[in-house]
Amino acid sequence: MELNEHLKQLISMSLAEDIGDGDHSSLSCMDPKVPGEMKLLVKQDGVLCGVDVAEEIARQMDPDIRMERFIEDGAAIHQGDIVFILRGSAQKMLTAERTILNFMQRMSGIATNVRAYVEMVKDTGVTLLDTRKTTPNMRYFEKYAVKVGGAENHRIGLFDMMMLKDNHIDFAGGIEQAIDRAIAYQKEHGLSLRIEVETRNIDDVRRVMAHGGIHRIMFDNFTPEQILEAIKVVDHRYETEASGGITDETLHDYATTGVDFISIGAFTHQIHSLDLSLKTIIHH
Repeated sequence: MELNEHLKQLISMSLAEDIGDGDHSSLSCMDPKVPGEMKLLVKQDGVLCGVDVAEEIARQMDPDIRMERFIEDGAAIHQGDIVFILRGSAQKMLTAERTILNFMQRMSGIATNVRAYVEMVKDTGVTLLDTRKTTPNMRYFEKYAVKVGGAENHRIGLFDMMMLKDNHIDFAGGIEQAIDRAIAYQKEHGLSLRIEVETRNIDDVRRVMAHGGIHRIMFDNFTPEQILEAIKVVDHRYETEASGGITDETLHDYATTGVDFISIGAFTHQIHSLDLSLKTIIHH
């Protein structure tokens, strides 16, 4: 994972949140000059994610901490695996322990969850997408985990794509007006963003097709049967996306409709963190 200055700052803020004015437990019990080793131990099968983040956390905690890696992001991991070993000040490593685990457990949980969904539809050719339903200030990390799991990012935020949803359409006075306003806005501000329009029924789809000027049509809360009908109307003129109410039980039914994309909010907002542990290595 490429960690730019913004992401490094978020990591720094996470450490500051946990440490406050000092890790008083470790400061009282441990000499910072005493070296030690800690291993990241896998306690639950899944997909690994967040090794670069862990290394940056350790580096910010103490530049002298060194990491020896054995497994990289995206790999299938199993109970008992050792992902990496940290070597350096035992006190500093212990202070960084929870921040490392908070990032890696959540990121690995997302990657594991996404990989399971991707496997369900690997025979269909559909592309699975995430959403903006992410933890505040964790979006870039969580969306990276989605890609590690094998799916794709829909959009990073409000700035890199225009999505005209039901509220935008209602406030604008209709689908046609919303599209026209979006196009005019881009022209006025010198933008070149892709435009996606959310449709709520087959009539909406027909109105978008008659008007044009967009790149992708979203079928919001359509049944698979309704999507089959809508895809015939679109006839490959625009990209198509299914979203809303899609579960692991119904995912394959949606994927076999021929829709181009399926977006799944549960990738990032209904996940279980993977069980990992950072353990001290005791040499006898």
